[in-house]
Amino acid sequence: MSGTRFIRDQRFFEEDNASYVAEVPVEDAPALETSEGKFLGKSVERYDGYHKVSGTALYTIDRQLKHALAARALRSPHPHAKIKKIDSSKAEALEGVMAVLHHGNAPDIPWHRDSKLFDTHLRYAGDEVALVVASTADVATEALNLVHVEYEVLPHETRTMEAMDDRAPELHDEGRLQGGEPATYARGEVEPALESADAVVSRSFTTATCVHNPTEPHNSVVFWDDDRLTVYDSTQGVFAMRNTLAEKLQIPASSIRVICPAMGGGFGCKLELSKHTVMAALAARQLGRPVSVVLDRREMNLAVGNRPNSIQHLRAAGTRDGQLTALVTDSYGMVGAYPSNAWMNWPLVVMYQCPNVSVTHRNVYSNLGPGRAFRAPGFPQGTFALDQVIDELAEALGIDTLELCQRNMATASQASGTPYTSKKLAECYERGAEAIGWSTRRNREPGSGAGPRKRGIGMASQVWGGGGGPPAGVTVMIQRDGSVQVVSGTQDIGTGTFTILQQTVAEALEIPLESISVRVGDTDGAPYGPLSGGSQTAPSMTPAAWSAGLELKQALLQGVAAGAEVPLESLSYADGEVRGTEQNWSLAEAMQVMREQTLVRTGLRAANAEGKIICSFGAQFVEVEVDTETGRIDVLRVVAAHDIGRVLNRRLLENQFEGGIMQGIGMALMEERVVDDVEGKVLSANLLDYRMPVMANTPEIEVIIPENIDTVANNLGVKGVGEPPIIPTAGAIANAVYNATGVRMTELPMTPDRVLMALLGAEEVSR
Repeated sequence: MSGTRFIRDQRFFEEDNASYVAEVPVEDAPALETSEGKFLGKSVERYDGYHKVSGTALYTIDRQLKHALAARALRSPHPHAKIKKIDSSKAEALEGVMAVLHHGNAPDIPWHRDSKLFDTHLRYAGDEVALVVASTADVATEALNLVHVEYEVLPHETRTMEAMDDRAPELHDEGRLQGGEPATYARGEVEPALESADAVVSRSFTTATCVHNPTEPHNSVVFWDDDRLTVYDSTQGVFAMRNTLAEKLQIPASSIRVICPAMGGGFGCKLELSKHTVMAALAARQLGRPVSVVLDRREMNLAVGNRPNSIQHLRAAGTRDGQLTALVTDSYGMVGAYPSNAWMNWPLVVMYQCPNVSVTHRNVYSNLGPGRAFRAPGFPQGTFALDQVIDELAEALGIDTLELCQRNMATASQASGTPYTSKKLAECYERGAEAIGWSTRRNREPGSGAGPRKRGIGMASQVWGGGGGPPAGVTVMIQRDGSVQVVSGTQDIGTGTFTILQQTVAEALEIPLESISVRVGDTDGAPYGPLSGGSQTAPSMTPAAWSAGLELKQALLQGVAAGAEVPLESLSYADGEVRGTEQNWSLAEAMQVMREQTLVRTGLRAANAEGKIICSFGAQFVEVEVDTETGRIDVLRVVAAHDIGRVLNRRLLENQFEGGIMQGIGMALMEERVVDDVEGKVLSANLLDYRMPVMANTPEIEVIIPENIDTVANNLGVKGVGEPPIIPTAGAIANAVYNATGVRMTELPMTPDRVLMALLGAEEVSR
């Protein structure tokens, strides 16, 4: 292969930098280059912490509007079917039922390419058939059983490889593969490199489909005031939802207000507009009353996204002097019934300096719920496979794994040749290895430990985008009494956005945190804020807030100079005061001198630097204990060493790392959507059968952050931290299990039965 025939959604990764270079660049505010300020870098308490722990925080579901109705969706019981006839008369006759919307009486709204909001072609068990609106949720649930639907049941397929067979059903007009054909990427000449290598390893890997399962379910409360729609929603993008709703409903975006004041997690499943919100909006408009729709846990597991599975066949080649010469992957991922993205190969393309790379990937349609972005989409799956073949290749070459990684660090993007704004991966490797005690691993033969409980150490590397960029704005207002309000069109999904905006403005204006209030999660009266996804919120929003604060300082100096009739050059600003040669003015006094009721400035995120790529890098080191008699794996310790730019709030940063690492442990050891392939139905659509980590599974976690104020990236030197911690976790655990047992685990999750089967298989081979 030569050249590239590959297009993918790069919103959250390096190639998207091009879209963040504004046609008319915004002049950036002066950078904050000191490593720690008075407020930034401090572990201040969460702005919304008290309300979260006391139960006084208002979530979408808490919006109990007068005369509100409840809605529930009727979902397909079949994995593949067409609606021949639907009769909702009995449901509509039930006392309390206000309406039943379906394809026969609702507007014809396009959805995914060749599908509709209310479609007669149902492509998975859980696909929406109708919406029942009633006086209460109980009445709506009862009415679901009274809607009579006559189905034409069609053949289905829920297995990845079988779904590509000519005998499998075609779910869309483009065929069995999304895009109609495989996606490919290539550079160099792979085959000659494989033939001339001193060592080549080849191995196949599989990872299971995982489900987001945030604490707060998807829910929407909607109402119309004349022609204006208000939507309370648990969303990771208030502006994105507003804009997509406007497109679906064919009304101006200015006629829609979306509000998300508090949120109980999303992890990517709430980045997209879901059908239930549009259906509720239609019902509310028809009935003239507010409508509330709340998905239950089963619906959360079926209908609003997942991390797609993966099947990966990898080859890696290198020379005795420790140079990677070729990386090849042939991969498959199941996107489900509707377009998504199961690509997981970008780490292989860019993580290591390798001249010869070949990628072939297939996004496969099947009769299961659609995939969605899930905390570093594709990267955890790809890194799990990539860093295991790196570990295995190092062993084949007689080189320490860490040394092989260090020798092949890429100095620029391997996809484009573009240099990075900064990269401190070398320091991450050194400090992480020292903290975990990597030197003790070098002389340990895999599986050589005495007794049935064996310990091992493993590592894996990560690369991610997280650079953020425009458009993004933050408005800061100084009131007449000297208090300050921060307003932004972003949203806090639990990561601490309220807090870091408060800290940034406090740093810029040099005023106490308690004098600053913050409002986010509302499209009305706020400048645009991007999606909270891809680790882009902090590096997009805090530079804008910093700019607004500095602009206000300059406006205060100019205003006081004019109002007090003193030379501008005689004034300075420090510690929340305008200072003159004979008099100082507090913010409140300055506002009075200026005769201002409110002083307002909106800071905008400047364009990213041209000819540079913003990425985060890191390495995770893990120690595990494997009970070879039971197959149980215990993660004892994780050292996460990451280059993520400026630390805004150490406590919040560690929270993000702990959460990401725990999700990585879940992916590695227990999380798996279980499907009955014969019936085409999910068997684990609840929190009992879908296992996730709990506090008892939490290891000791140490977070190491090299000092790196990347002011080439933005004026605060910030990069995102949401995704990096999960990316290398499963791969590092798998390598540690190999070090402990001498057996390579290639299937996720690494459940006790799979561990025992792998150990038994290794014993059979050794005989």
